Amino acid sequence: MLDMDFVRGMFPAFSEPSLEGQAFFENAGGSYTCAPVIDRLTRYYKERKVQPYAPYAASQLAGAEMDEARARLAALMGVAPQDVSFGPSTTQNTYVLAQAFRQWMDPGDAIIVTNQDHEANSGPWRRLAEDGIEVREWQIDPETGHLDVEALNTLLDDRVRLVCFPHCSNVVGEINPVAKITAAAHAAGAFVCVDGVSYAPHGFPDVGALGADIYLFSAYKTYGPHQGIMVMRRNLAELLPNQGHYFNAGTPFKRFTPAGPDHAQVAACAGMADYIEDLARRHGLASNDPVGMGTAVHDLMRAHETELLQPVLDFARTRNSVRLLGPSDASERAPTVALATNVPGAALAEKLSSHGIMAGGGDFYAIRALKGMNVDPDKGVLRLSFVHYTTQEEIDKLLTALDAVL
Repeated sequence: MLDMDFVRGMFPAFSEPSLEGQAFFENAGGSYTCAPVIDRLTRYYKERKVQPYAPYAASQLAGAEMDEARARLAALMGVAPQDVSFGPSTTQNTYVLAQAFRQWMDPGDAIIVTNQDHEANSGPWRRLAEDGIEVREWQIDPETGHLDVEALNTLLDDRVRLVCFPHCSNVVGEINPVAKITAAAHAAGAFVCVDGVSYAPHGFPDVGALGADIYLFSAYKTYGPHQGIMVMRRNLAELLPNQGHYFNAGTPFKRFTPAGPDHAQVAACAGMADYIEDLARRHGLASNDPVGMGTAVHDLMRAHETELLQPVLDFARTRNSVRLLGPSDASERAPTVALATNVPGAALAEKLSSHGIMAGGGDFYAIRALKGMNVDPDKGVLRLSFVHYTTQEEIDKLLTALDAVL
């Protein structure tokens, strides 16, 4: 079991007087930042805020910390350091990728997108239709929001170059079988781009085992700074046209970052690896195998989240005025819970705030998913999202508040 005193002690937000008494249930929009990230960012700005990779000491330390972040995160995810790149956001990273595919693909080629996605992993790809690329939509079940792999198989043929889908949706919450989907796409000769933004906060995935060609997530949702992190296999990186400066074309992790990186935030991302290792040591899971250690911490987080999530799903399922989007079994989903009612989601979130619950309401850039499930995006949903640092007491507080406002 998670040592919750230790976990919450690693997040300065929980000792911040201005946040006292407030239970945070909008983690899908961005998590609290862990202390190692804050410490590294502060140190960088105080001691290393110079151009990195020059011969003087401060510059060498700055570059070394940036390299450390890339290497340690890569090790946790089971990929090579050269496969990991940083950008200003996942949305920006996806847009740059789409431009590369636009140049590489020919008119008549096809890509597959879903209507389960956040717009960041849907909109940029759909725009390729402007250049004659066929865009095929893998549609969700209108009742459940589920993506059926058999339905994907009917869309795949030798014209498909790329399949884009989420590890889990930011409103449906169901965890999609990435390895199975990837295998089907690869069998048809297509690459895959997986949006892991809504999954990675619940434990870094073993991207190597999943087999994804591209895996995207946001550091500010995994307890870090505001950066987008992208994993791309080298064979694909070398196949696509360079989008960076021409003289950076030979460096895989620079090919898809047209602007220079935010040095301080990249360096601070090593604090996320610090935190995972701190958790592992505290719980007797430390190992010389970074992937195995990361997987063990992932499973520890998921077990805690699943236990807390089921009562929330049960509560929603028993309310006639509430429609729960996605599975009602906590083991099948992330703890990102979207509730559709006759009241606009933003109005419910405002009512919850008076009960000390910080939650969100709206469409969350998942307009296509909401429309696909016949939910009015103008009303949107109330979204309740939490991670492993959430406590049972906060869940109890949430359920009491929901009972009062619904």
